[in-house]
Amino acid sequence: MSRRRIGFWYRLAAVIAKPPLVVLFKRDWQGLEHIPADGGFITAVNHNSYLDPLSYAHFQYNTGRVPRFLAKAALFRGSFVGAILRGTGQIPVYRESTDALDAFRAAVDAIERGECVAFYPEGTLTRDPEMWPMAGKTGAARVALLTKAPVIPVAQWGANLAMPPYAKEKRFRLFPRKTLKVLAGPPVDLSRFEDREATPELLREATEVIMAAITELLSEVRGEPVPTATYDHRKARAEQRRKAAEEGSK
Repeated sequence: MSRRRIGFWYRLAAVIAKPPLVVLFKRDWQGLEHIPADGGFITAVNHNSYLDPLSYAHFQYNTGRVPRFLAKAALFRGSFVGAILRGTGQIPVYRESTDALDAFRAAVDAIERGECVAFYPEGTLTRDPEMWPMAGKTGAARVALLTKAPVIPVAQWGANLAMPPYAKEKRFRLFPRKTLKVLAGPPVDLSRFEDREATPELLREATEVIMAAITELLSEVRGEPVPTATYDHRKARAEQRRKAAEEGSK
C-alpha cells in the first residue's frame, strides 16, 4: 500500500495552526520512529483537552504521515472549519444514528488506501478526576481486527494544562509557557484476537489492551505510576444516580 500525499488542505491547515503552536508552546516529542513510513495504520490517542488534536496533529504532521480524525458530524457543516475538515479528509461520526457505522466503513477504506486513521478510543474528553484515560469504546479495536493494521498507541500531556477540559472559564492558561508532550509507542500486539469472531467480549478485551498501552505511555510522560483501576464513566454515573436515589428516598 502506498502513502497518501499530504495535499493542499492539510498544508493550509498547517500554515494556519503551526505558527501559534510553535510560538506559544514548547514541544517534547518522542517515539516518532514508531509511526510507520508506509501503509495504512491506526493511532489510538488519549484525549484530555479541546486543544490536544492540534498538538497531536502537529506531532504527526512532522512525520509526513498525516492523521484522519473521526470527528462529530456537526463540525463538518458549513463554516471555514467545516471546509478544512472536509478538505483534509477527516471522517464524520453521526452519533446515536444508523449512519454511525459509516464512520467505521470510512476508516477501513482509508486504512486500506494506505492512510492513518486516528482514534480517541475514550470517545470524548476524559472524565477521570486525575486525567488518566478512561475505559475505551470498541471502535478502534473493531477496525484494527477488520484491517489487521498496526495500532500505534499515543499519549499526550500538556494541552490540558493550557486548556483544562472542564474548566468553568473557557480561557487559555498560556503562562508560564507549557510543554506539549507527545509519546508514540510500538504497535499494540493484538495477534491473539485476530481471526476470531468479533464478539462484544473479545472487542472489549482488545480495547482494554489498547487502553493499557496508552496508559503505560502516559505514565512515562507524567512520571507517575499507572492507576490501579481504570475510570469507567458509565459506571460512575450509574453509581451517582444510585446514591442520589438513596438520598431521595430518605
